[in-house]
Amino acid sequence: MSDNRFKDIPFNSPIQPTQLELDTKFRFNCYPGISCFNACCKQADITLAPYDIIRLKNRLGMTSGEFLKKHTVPFELDSHGMPGVKMRTTDVDPVCLFMDEEKGCTVYDDRPSACRYYPIALMSSRRSDEYHDEQHYAHVFEDHCMGHNEDRELTVSEYRKEQGVEEFDELNRSFYQLILKKKSSGPSVGKPSPTSFQLFFIVNYDSDRFREFLNSANFRKVYELRDEEFALINKDDVERLKFGYRLLKQVLFGENTIPLVENAYAERMQARADILKARQEAEAAYSRAKDQEPFEKYIED
Repeated sequence: MSDNRFKDIPFNSPIQPTQLELDTKFRFNCYPGISCFNACCKQADITLAPYDIIRLKNRLGMTSGEFLKKHTVPFELDSHGMPGVKMRTTDVDPVCLFMDEEKGCTVYDDRPSACRYYPIALMSSRRSDEYHDEQHYAHVFEDHCMGHNEDRELTVSEYRKEQGVEEFDELNRSFYQLILKKKSSGPSVGKPSPTSFQLFFIVNYDSDRFREFLNSANFRKVYELRDEEFALINKDDVERLKFGYRLLKQVLFGENTIPLVENAYAERMQARADILKARQEAEAAYSRAKDQEPFEKYIED
């Protein structure tokens, strides 16, 4: 990315193109009884990060697949079609399905990080000449929000702690790093294959299906994992997500994040070669048989 961290903000965006620091003070308060209570939930456009989904699907007692089907809609994160998911809203207006007119957010303790941050925007960036990402903050001003007029001042750091976003940031950061690295690498990485996109989706969004993938017959024949490590990522959503980030770095960018079983790669490539050869031979035989078919009626027994 360029050094202009705000160049991707669309025209007329409510995000103000001024960087905030952790010690920057701003005025804001939100509470039941404020005149705009629930207004932001009625104009919802929430992109979900991986840990958001884990918290919500566990809160609702759903599998990740059930949650994705009932509460999300897909969209593309970039021009190559990298998959993302947004919170599903009502069909007529973009009203959050978890909003109650009187109670407000019905999943408040497990609400997504974007909801926790409002009216602050978290922005991840990476300089073109650096290999690490940086997190920055910006102010969001929308006409419907009266919280900016409240007589309450606090720093960005204090607000982050108050809203409990620190845990979310820690567990979602590798997700944003993957997106940034894909974007900044550009032509050197190219467009990932459909299989890579599918893996990106199940690692980040469909935790229970990722567990099924890890328990497939061939996975541990390729990747070297201790039994206790494998047991932990099997039973714990968060540990499985952390492992998934490592796997994606290896698959998408060739980083050696997970050791391979000795000779596993060579054996896998040989197996693929054998399968390809058998497929080519079968296709050739089918082609020969098809070419002969019109003449078979003229051949006497």
